[in-house]
Amino acid sequence: MDFLTLFAVYVLLVLSCIVLVCKYSGQQQTPFSILLNFTIKVFSPFTPKWLQTLSQRSLHRLFHQRSNTFIYLHILLEGAVYAEFTYEVFGFCREMDTTLTSLSVPYILLIIKTFFFYLCVRKDPGTVTKRKVSVQVLMYPYDRRLFHPGVSCPTCQLFKPARSKHCRVCNRCVQRFDHHCVWVNNCIGAQNTRYFLLYLFSLCAMAGDIAVLTADMLLHAVLRSGLLRASYIDERGERQAAGALFVIQHLFLTFPRIVFMLGFLLFVFFLLAGYSLFHSYLAVVNQTSNEWYKSRGYVCQHCHPRSTAGAAAGAVDHLCSPAAPDHSRRYFYSRGLLKNLGEVFSPPVPVRKKHK
Repeated sequence: MDFLTLFAVYVLLVLSCIVLVCKYSGQQQTPFSILLNFTIKVFSPFTPKWLQTLSQRSLHRLFHQRSNTFIYLHILLEGAVYAEFTYEVFGFCREMDTTLTSLSVPYILLIIKTFFFYLCVRKDPGTVTKRKVSVQVLMYPYDRRLFHPGVSCPTCQLFKPARSKHCRVCNRCVQRFDHHCVWVNNCIGAQNTRYFLLYLFSLCAMAGDIAVLTADMLLHAVLRSGLLRASYIDERGERQAAGALFVIQHLFLTFPRIVFMLGFLLFVFFLLAGYSLFHSYLAVVNQTSNEWYKSRGYVCQHCHPRSTAGAAAGAVDHLCSPAAPDHSRRYFYSRGLLKNLGEVFSPPVPVRKKHK
């Protein structure tokens, strides 16, 4: 089963790269940078300095500066899938009398997905500016746990509104910062989270629909060929009934590109489905992925018994004292299901009041 092994290794490699890119984009230390630094260190005696410098600069531009590289990669992968679907699967489905309505759904989803993708790329996520910061500061209360009043951004030289964060990739503070997405080359914040969610849903539906149509085509091909009732002679000269592994290997040999595309779509679909469910959960509880990540390992430095600040807690009133608001709730900004979703899909827009 060399074909299955090769395909499984390839899919695992691709998905691992996608997960690592999404997880570590915008961070200083990444597996890519660690691997590159280790490689440079090993081969530095044999590698020209100009090549080492070029490699380091290329990696920095790719993951720590705004770049359209992953947008182009996204379009390339999408184009390859639709080219294969249109070139081969569409024709086979028509021979099986699949309705044009069913075959048109992937293209309709492509238009919808492209629309939301464009909005994710072009929409301002909610940049904190000098003109709007006075209003943006009032939009969310400080939880005095992850976000504290009076803290300013050393880069932007502005007071940081609650739930905002400075993005090193975009070099700006973003209101209700969720994360920086390299696939859209933009931050996901207060003003474009809804587009990002709809983009994920439409992309997931698109991959799932093409996978279903392709799987249905292959199933009909197997049933028509009579492979399930066939047999073969093994290496010992004995007759064996054609099982599932034999059918899969036969499909690999007969429809290599189609089966390859189907396997890729299935893995990507489950990856996107999990990612979409995670962001749906965050929308329901009114939490960002930045807040979720930070709250997992949060320890109050004042209340921790081993911290130096904890020793002085009795002398100095700190943020977690009883006089402060109750911040024991995990979801500080949750206001109920409907209001949480309303905030995501109809976010408040900071408008500077005009003085009469």
